[in-house]
Amino acid sequence: MRDLKLPDQRHPEKAHRPVQAQPKKPDWIRVKAPGGAGYAETHKIMREHKLTTVCEEAGCPNVGECWSQGHATMMIMGEICTRGCTFCNVATGRPDTLDAFEPGRVAHAVEKLGLKHVVITSVDRDDLADGGAEHFAQTIRAVRHRSPDTTIEILTPDFLKCAPSALETVVAARPDVFNHNLETVPGLYPTVRPGARYFHSLRLLQRVKELDPTMFTKSGIMVGLGEERQGVLQVMDDMRSADIDFMTIGQYLQPTPRHHRVDRFVTPEEFKSYEKAALGKGFLMVSATPLTRSSYHAGDDFARLRAARLAKFAV
Repeated sequence: MRDLKLPDQRHPEKAHRPVQAQPKKPDWIRVKAPGGAGYAETHKIMREHKLTTVCEEAGCPNVGECWSQGHATMMIMGEICTRGCTFCNVATGRPDTLDAFEPGRVAHAVEKLGLKHVVITSVDRDDLADGGAEHFAQTIRAVRHRSPDTTIEILTPDFLKCAPSALETVVAARPDVFNHNLETVPGLYPTVRPGARYFHSLRLLQRVKELDPTMFTKSGIMVGLGEERQGVLQVMDDMRSADIDFMTIGQYLQPTPRHHRVDRFVTPEEFKSYEKAALGKGFLMVSATPLTRSSYHAGDDFARLRAARLAKFAV
């Protein structure tokens, strides 16, 4: 049996990668250690319902803040991913079979937490014919049934090896926000996201808008992987050409010494500059800070996103 708490067993595909020195984090990256009554209650509910969260699996630095407020990002379809991205801390390997009862457990947890907005993501499931699209749809429907007033944001895989009907299945379930991260600039894909294709991911998001023009779309990248500013600006242009509404930009943090190295820590001033540039290109919403992650403050951001669209059409 694999022990997924051990890095070498969690990431067998990285066992022979060279050790990369991890630079000291600057002051603006530091966060408080998780704890408190709210954190403990969220942890208890996750364990009671046997749910996996990307907060834990990906080692998110914001887990203490979010869980203390009862906000957890559900990760469906197991805790083992079929991809081996060099930036990601989610375990890699052959996943277990899908749990047919998981959508109901997610819906129950959302109801128990009293969430007004929930983010649901997943591992990549290249072993499934539809990439897990129907499981996503079932989870969305289950949450809608138990918590009809809760808005739902999904963060999906790229469905790279699936028929076009896979994406159609997810969109037909009517999430409020469809998020799929581009992660980095196209030139770094071979070393950062080797199992994916930049223009496929971009086209996926564009097609969501074609299937349902009213659905909010969202995507994010990390910086500090070795990209240059001009490359980031080009990604912004590519996203706008795909009519993406909301862009997130956050600092890459190295999970273990065998993951992709941190090229540099981008300053808060540079993040402000990226935010200004993105807003100037026409995004409805931009979140660009060192600690920004796809689901960080997602509920508040959704309210602002909806308000921004209403204001745009009012004008």
